[in-house]
Amino acid sequence: MTTPLAPDPEQLAAFNHDGLLILRGAFASKVRDRAAEAAVRLLATDRAAGRDRSVDGKDGFRGVVALDDAFLPLVANPAVLPTLIGLLGPNIHVLSSNLISMPSLPDERRTIRVPSRHGWHRDMSSTVADLGVEHTPRLAIKVAYFLTDPGPDAGLTMFVPGSHTRTGPITVPQGDIDPPDAITPDIGPHDVVLFENRTWHAGGLNRVGHERLAVMMQYGYRWLNAVDDPAPGLLDRPDLDDVERQLLGARDRRPDGAVAREGSGACPLADWWEHLTAAPAR
Repeated sequence: MTTPLAPDPEQLAAFNHDGLLILRGAFASKVRDRAAEAAVRLLATDRAAGRDRSVDGKDGFRGVVALDDAFLPLVANPAVLPTLIGLLGPNIHVLSSNLISMPSLPDERRTIRVPSRHGWHRDMSSTVADLGVEHTPRLAIKVAYFLTDPGPDAGLTMFVPGSHTRTGPITVPQGDIDPPDAITPDIGPHDVVLFENRTWHAGGLNRVGHERLAVMMQYGYRWLNAVDDPAPGLLDRPDLDDVERQLLGARDRRPDGAVAREGSGACPLADWWEHLTAAPAR
């Protein structure tokens, strides 16, 4: 989609400070259009495997990179991958690829994003439950691709900048649905938003009259279990390169299938990084 460039140190610093970052122009038009068409096709089916629905009207699928080739270019997006490695290092893979459709609902029909259920949360809540919030590090980063046009009433994901360093919950005033320091990112149709597992966020209010479509690509360390169902057929595809194979879950193995040293499966991204920049990976 674009020639990869070494990450901007100022952008890495901004992410470390805010727990989120906007990458401008990182979502190519053709890729976005194809992904949007594939999303509409998938949602119109009666497929149950991987379906992710809720009583609040949300619809979607887990593991969409295995469901339609239109989503595969998002796996190793060269406009995003350098920043991910700059923040996490090369020993990463895709934890989840989640298609989300949020309906446009009038206020009287909402059961979430109301004062009693404001919807603000951190990702990987089971990790916090097991380790405690004080001991939960940055483990994963999501890349939010919005397939429908953004805008003030489009239901974009909202964030509380800097909340990734807080050890207590965010505070939502009585009778309100958002904390006072919440923001809606000011993005265009070809921008993407990166945020980490500890950053507090919530879906905005969709009032545009049609569904809001997004794909959330989550990347984390290879020693973390993937959220999506296994898709071993993906790794058998001859059109994947070694970087894509690593991100899609290739294990520490030699060409003959024998077990290789621990961490050797991250060599494709480590080598890719060395060709990109002389700066050491995180």
